[in-house]
Amino acid sequence: MPFTPFHMGAGLALKAVAGRHFSVLTFGMAQVAMDIEPLVGMLRGAAVLHGPTHTYLGAVPIALATAVLAPWLCRPLLKRWNHEVNHYRAPWLMEAERWKPRTVLLSALAGTWTHVLLDSVMHADITPWAPWSEANGLYVWVSMSTLHGLCVTGMLVGAAVWVSRRWLGRQRPGQ
Repeated sequence: MPFTPFHMGAGLALKAVAGRHFSVLTFGMAQVAMDIEPLVGMLRGAAVLHGPTHTYLGAVPIALATAVLAPWLCRPLLKRWNHEVNHYRAPWLMEAERWKPRTVLLSALAGTWTHVLLDSVMHADITPWAPWSEANGLYVWVSMSTLHGLCVTGMLVGAAVWVSRRWLGRQRPGQ
């Protein structure tokens, strides 16, 4: 199943914890990039949709490619975000338009690896530890509704914590 917004719950939860050391945009790009393989598989009518890219090892090249492209692709989105939050008098929500390479790489790896983790619970055709093991011990570990509930909770709590931290850390006029 291609990327769903539920995958972003983990990203927003990580943003709440790591703050400026984590890029939600890079994380999201990595999530979408991970589902190119299943999308192509669906278009071709393949029996197995989650192949080599849906392993922890296979996710690394996708993370590296995302880390190379993310700064270039995300900068216009961040500029627009910053323009909008400033326009609506919420400059305390502005984000840096440039990230350290380490932040981009770790965010991309977090995106691809959490994607493999979440999809391992949802899809029987995933072998997350290939080529070392063909087992998927996480398949149906929790129900789909429980997994989606956890992701939505991560999304809501992560967003609330991030906004709260930004609100509490904002600079007062004249400081």
